[in-house]
Amino acid sequence: MSGAKHTLIILGSGAAGCTAAIYAARAGLNPVMIRGNQPGGQLTITTDVENYPGFAQTIQGPWLMEQMEAQAKHCGTEIIADHIVAADLQARTLTGMGGQVYPFTSLIIATGASAKWLGLEGEKTYNGRGVSACATCDGAFYRNRDVAVVGGGNTALEETLYLANIAKSVTLIHRRDTFRGEKVLQARVLNHPKVKVIYNHTVAEILGDPNPITGGVTGLKLQSTVDGSTQDLSTHGLFVAIGHQPNTGIFQGQLDTDATGYITCPKGTVQVTQGGQALPGIFAAGDVADPLYRQAVTAAGMGCMAALDANRWLETQLHAAAA
Repeated sequence: MSGAKHTLIILGSGAAGCTAAIYAARAGLNPVMIRGNQPGGQLTITTDVENYPGFAQTIQGPWLMEQMEAQAKHCGTEIIADHIVAADLQARTLTGMGGQVYPFTSLIIATGASAKWLGLEGEKTYNGRGVSACATCDGAFYRNRDVAVVGGGNTALEETLYLANIAKSVTLIHRRDTFRGEKVLQARVLNHPKVKVIYNHTVAEILGDPNPITGGVTGLKLQSTVDGSTQDLSTHGLFVAIGHQPNTGIFQGQLDTDATGYITCPKGTVQVTQGGQALPGIFAAGDVADPLYRQAVTAAGMGCMAALDANRWLETQLHAAAA
């Protein structure tokens, strides 16, 4: 079941996808944005947002994404509620959950990255009310309060150091007896006066008041990986820092990625490559190609870049066809 060929498909509806859609629509490209299985991206599971430019007061993540999508639609973007399960970049087709095939001339991949979680029920209960996967997004809400970080790689060490500049204290919990992160980061964490490290423990349970209005995290139940014993830790917040997983599975083997699956583009560009060679008309934007910053504002910036580059490429194709 195949439809008409689309000039430009934007795959993903987070900050990157919506921004790309706005710019592409204003350029007259008649873009189609396919929303995916998490419309609005990670901001839809974020409550208070204080660091997105243009708002003097705290705003809500889901509201911000509703406004972005509404703006994209207002500018002329066609929005499709489907989830793509297969992609063929050579044939330039995407396949949706119901078998619908979407042919395209140009594509912007803005599928984002998903935080890895511990799998605890409390992560859902207290998400945005004491549980977070982004210190730079939510750390300011815990100024002069006690927080905990779980993880042992560079992400956990960096999040710990960031939070140590804000919080009253930071407890770093790691399931092993040594960290996997860079030695220089380990040294900074271990020598920081506001950081306490608990080795050989996992988070067994997130404790707190589940009241959706007044409640929040009050502590953690930790379990030893050595003898199974447990202990309670009092804390106001838990930052899960065990990494992110870029949503690139449907493109496996079809484009260049790093060892963890993030799309790699030549420095300073959003051009997708395969074997080091450009895949003409295919671009990447947002967290799917950004393992470092992972912010809504940087994702939006990359979405703008991708739309402008797609427009330039499509104009080149049009001129070539007319010649």
